[in-house]
Amino acid sequence: MRRLLGILVLAVAALLAPAATALADTPTDVVVEDKAGVLDLSTLRPAIEGTEFYEPTKVAIYTYRGSASDNLNEEVLRFARSEHPEWISQDGQKWADGLYIFALDPEGRHVGTYFGEDRKVSPGQQADIQDATKDLFRQAQWTDGTIAGVRRAAELINRPWYRSGWFVGGSIAAGVVALGGAGTWIAVRRRNRARGRSERERGDRSYANVTMDLEATEVNARTIPPSSEFGSLVLEKYRGFITRYNDVSKLNQQVHSLADKDFSSGKNVTLAAKYADAAAELDTLDDVIADSNTFLNLASGWPRAWDRQLYPLREDLDGLDEMLKEPKRAGESATAAALRSFRDATRDDFQRWAAELESGTTTPDTALRGLRTLREEFTDLLRQHSRTVIDESARNKKEADLMRHDMDEEFSRGGRSRSSILDSVYPASLFYSVGSFHTGFTAGQSSIESARGGSSSTGYGSSGGSFSGSGSSSGF
Repeated sequence: MRRLLGILVLAVAALLAPAATALADTPTDVVVEDKAGVLDLSTLRPAIEGTEFYEPTKVAIYTYRGSASDNLNEEVLRFARSEHPEWISQDGQKWADGLYIFALDPEGRHVGTYFGEDRKVSPGQQADIQDATKDLFRQAQWTDGTIAGVRRAAELINRPWYRSGWFVGGSIAAGVVALGGAGTWIAVRRRNRARGRSERERGDRSYANVTMDLEATEVNARTIPPSSEFGSLVLEKYRGFITRYNDVSKLNQQVHSLADKDFSSGKNVTLAAKYADAAAELDTLDDVIADSNTFLNLASGWPRAWDRQLYPLREDLDGLDEMLKEPKRAGESATAAALRSFRDATRDDFQRWAAELESGTTTPDTALRGLRTLREEFTDLLRQHSRTVIDESARNKKEADLMRHDMDEEFSRGGRSRSSILDSVYPASLFYSVGSFHTGFTAGQSSIESARGGSSSTGYGSSGGSFSGSGSSSGF
């Protein structure tokens, strides 16, 4: 297979040899109109002047400070008509031959590319050129992004047929598709086997813990006070524990009847994952039952059990500063200040509850109710802060809706371990966490960036008249 692939590579190289010197023409002229004042000309000019095109091309660069609602195409045409009529064809309907215009609005966050009729590229290639700049522009690297936009255009404008993606791809696809298909098939089977073994091992660890503690779990459940508000909720979760354990035992037998090679099949990997998840859920529940018995009865070791109830909220509070100092997290806002104030007050509550439980002046149920209230308050504060972050990140209602949807979806998913009494007996969506905030924020930002990068505009607005020059713009 290696020999066949080598022959194919050599064949394609021979076909591409004439193109080695195809890129040879530097720009006939470089015009820079940096009205936004964001470009480093000492870096930009040499880079653009040294860029090679397939055919002699004039490069014009225009920047200005607009707004998110602006039509960059219309602005570029207005500027050309006013300041550079030579950029427009004699009939006034197209861009001039031999011309490539690159436009940037760093304020409104738009990038545009425009072409003379003898230099125009397809809409897909226009998007390709614009996309080559966006990661840099999102980091405010205006000069480097502009250089990237010109260099990518040089690679696409009037590209010879034998340098096109369809030709190169078509030349090698026929020869490597069988090899690639076989390689993919082998890789998938190998990956399935590794994952199947891993899931089986994960399930075995949890199943062994549950089995070893089975009698202790039953004893713990019998001694949880049913008169306790939270004890009754945990006992409700315990009902059916033995039935579920028997179901997991059957899954254990099924998974262990499979040889390693059987995990090449995806359905067997799914079976192993089902076993691992079910065993892990029981392993967590038996820990909750043990903590419920110890803490609600204030039995020996109850302070450690109480610490495990505090851990989810304590972990969130400890992670607040890290969350708020990250970019675009509105760390100086009023809602951020409210989160910090809540953190400081809650740490005092933790110490007070420990002392009151020790002295007997409060009950375990009262402490758990207080903890539930604090976690609900923290959830409300995180929700309010998410609105602040959305308001600062989104430019319009559409973007705000996208980000709100992603953050709300992540919050509703929960994602926290069910290893505390409160997390075990209440829905996952009741308590938000800093981890959920992080994940939801990242998803929301990604959705916004995709929306900005994915919408392309080709029209020249009401002032464009019948102008139909090749070009488009998109957001970043």
